[in-house]
Amino acid sequence: MRRLQVGALPQIIALTLLVLVLLAGGALWFNYLGLIDVTETFSPVLRLVGIDTRSDEVRVEEELLLDQERLEKLEEALVLQEEELMQREQDLAARDNEISRRQDEIEARERDIQDRENSFNERVSRYDNRREVLVQNSRDLQNMRPEEAVRILVGFDDQLLIDTLRVTEELAQEAGDFSLVPVWLARLPAERASEIQRKMTIRSEQ
Repeated sequence: MRRLQVGALPQIIALTLLVLVLLAGGALWFNYLGLIDVTETFSPVLRLVGIDTRSDEVRVEEELLLDQERLEKLEEALVLQEEELMQREQDLAARDNEISRRQDEIEARERDIQDRENSFNERVSRYDNRREVLVQNSRDLQNMRPEEAVRILVGFDDQLLIDTLRVTEELAQEAGDFSLVPVWLARLPAERASEIQRKMTIRSEQ
């Protein structure tokens, strides 16, 4: 049986490849043992076969960078959330101020209305009290003799005298009695009686 004769060149190439494979395998083994670092040298070949050639330090650094990026994004989100909360607080403070302002306006209006009501009630009360006094004075004067009543009426000021005469006239009309107003006016001094009648006429026309 004849042996296959192989030329010298193929043998040299085969031996060279074998040596390179042995060197690469030894280098990788020493790299694995931590004696030497050849990951950067063989990284292109190793990546082709799916082997991660990055060192632990590189992976840790990349993880730290990723963590830092996540923290930065988280800080940005927190800053945005804080700004939103501050804006909401400002809006709430503005609303509270507006509500307080409106409440103050409402309270001021209520006080004004209460003051007006009190003033009106006071005026009505004064009017009622004054009318009661005028009615009582008129009745007392009517129970007197005319000259005595006139002597008292002369001492009244014009307004009180006019009011007394008008109340006396109203009472007489309500009771259907004769009014003593003409009698009293006739006994007053002529000038005073004329002035009182003129004022009563003017006010009646008004």
